[in-house]
Amino acid sequence: MANSFSSALKLSAIGLSMLVMAGCAAQGGEQQSWMDKTDSDVAEARSMANEALSTANSAQRDAQAALQMARENRQAMDRMFEKSMQK
Repeated sequence: MANSFSSALKLSAIGLSMLVMAGCAAQGGEQQSWMDKTDSDVAEARSMANEALSTANSAQRDAQAALQMARENRQAMDRMFEKSMQK
């Protein structure tokens, strides 16, 4: 009886070990899948950030051009005002 109990205990330990190893392997696969998904998400976020930066740079150039035009218009209006005051 002790011999059969010992054999059953050994088989249970072996079965439990195999289950633990299978669980670890499955978890490792899930972690790799999660990491692959994360890398994909990071790449997508990086792409979106680069696009946003490009748009912001374009908007800044447009704003600087508009500011320059406003300054030039202001100078032209000042000159026109000075000429009208001299008459």
